[in-house]
Amino acid sequence: MADTQGNGFPMNRTMLRAAYVSNSVDTMSPARMIVAIYERLVVDLERAEQAIVATDPATAHECLLHAQAIVSELHDSLDSGPWPAARALKDIYVFLLFELVGANVDKDAARVAACRLLVVPLRDAWRDASGIVPTAASGLA
Repeated sequence: MADTQGNGFPMNRTMLRAAYVSNSVDTMSPARMIVAIYERLVVDLERAEQAIVATDPATAHECLLHAQAIVSELHDSLDSGPWPAARALKDIYVFLLFELVGANVDKDAARVAACRLLVVPLRDAWRDASGIVPTAASGLA
């Protein structure tokens, strides 16, 4: 069975994967989307920390910029009107942004690790609240 695009040309593996990822994102619940965003943030922080330790400033910079973009989006998309505790979460996001910028400027792995230690419980709380169960193989169900 040949998979094809709308234009009749066969899809290669890269195109199939991109289509799968796009469809997966499009069908995610809002809660699952937030967990996925936090998962990616944790990955960025782990990679940045490893890159700093390995003296790879370009990779560390790229990962930390992406982490900053994620935190900025989390901050900006949080509606603090209906949920009084949202103000405190926004403050955490501001703190994380400050720390990530500083860690990037100084290439400070300890600062990145401290941010990760703050983000992981937030990710786990969103995971628990959404009912997503981690699995040993993938980290998520």
